[in-house]
Amino acid sequence: MSELLPAGRNAAVSGLTAAVELAAVSESETVAGTPVQGIVELGEIAGAGVGIWELRAGTVTDTEVDELFVVLSGGATIEFLSASGAVERTVEVAAGDVMRLTAGSRTRWVVADHIRKVYIAEA
Repeated sequence: MSELLPAGRNAAVSGLTAAVELAAVSESETVAGTPVQGIVELGEIAGAGVGIWELRAGTVTDTEVDELFVVLSGGATIEFLSASGAVERTVEVAAGDVMRLTAGSRTRWVVADHIRKVYIAEA
């Protein structure tokens, strides 16, 4: 997959309109609904991957990597889960919010419509 903002080039991309190809989320990660998601890679900076991620209509689980993200549009409820799967804490994010996720955190993302974010994450 080619990067939209490769190293050594001064360029810009619209985070709101960049094409993100969506595909069904795996059954093992789907909790509710029929969610679809996609990623478009923007490039790399200081060894970290940068991209746009979008999730639509559903509830999914994930194990996080170290990441900083900015919500571009939509929103989500992010539930942080204990080892037993119980909700330990809930965070609501919406357009304009900036959040840090720590590696190994087990999460459940509840998305009524969509969330689109730009992220910087460990490669």
